[in-house]
Amino acid sequence: MAYKIVIDAGHNGLTDPGAVYNGRRESDDTLRLANAVGKILSRSGYDVVYTRTGDINQSVVQKAQLANDEDADLFVSIHRNMGNYPEQYNGVQTLIYDRSGIKLPMAEKINEELEEVGFRNINVDVRPDLAVLRRTKMPALLVEAGFLDSQKDNQLFDERFDDVAEAIADGIMDTLEDQKGRPLYRVQVGAFRNLQNAVELEQELKRLGYNTWIVTV
Repeated sequence: MAYKIVIDAGHNGLTDPGAVYNGRRESDDTLRLANAVGKILSRSGYDVVYTRTGDINQSVVQKAQLANDEDADLFVSIHRNMGNYPEQYNGVQTLIYDRSGIKLPMAEKINEELEEVGFRNINVDVRPDLAVLRRTKMPALLVEAGFLDSQKDNQLFDERFDDVAEAIADGIMDTLEDQKGRPLYRVQVGAFRNLQNAVELEQELKRLGYNTWIVTV
C-alpha cells in the first residue's frame, strides 16, 4: 500500500499571505513549491493530498484536521522564513513537534538535500507550539525553504526551483525507503470511561513531548 502524504502550502493566500517582502508573498511561493513537490511524489507512486491548490480561507487547524480526516501517513508543510530586517538571515530550517520517530531523520535529510542545492543548513528545531505539528496525528514536518527577505535565498528559490522541489521530495522519499520494513509499535497508556480524564492525560503526555491522540473503543 502506498504512503499517503499530505502536502501543505503554508498560509492560505486569501486572509493570510504569510510573510510579505517587496511585493513577494510567502503564500504564493509555498503554493508553487508544494504543488511541485507533490507532483514529484505522485509520479513516484505516493498518494498525495494537498491542503490547498489555490487561495482559500483556511486556518492552520483546518489544515491539520484535513490530514487527520485523510488518515495520512505523513504531513509536510511548506513555508518560507523571514528575519526581523532584510538580509539578517539566510538558509533552510525544518521544524518538528519532537525528535521521536521518523520526524528527525527526515527533517535532517531534507535539510541536507537543500544544502546540496546551495542553501545554508541552519538546523532542525523542535516547535511543539505550532498547530500543524501539534494537532496532526501522523508525523509532521514544517520546511522553511529559505528566507523571503534574503536575496541569496530568493535567487536559489527562483533559479533552481526544480532542484529545490526535488530536494524536498528526495528527502521525504529517501527517509521513507530507509524506514521501510521496520516495525512500528504503538503503546496504549490508559483507558477511561470519563472523557475528561483521558483529555487530562493526553495533555500531560503532550507536555512531555509525546505524539498522542484519543480514540473511542
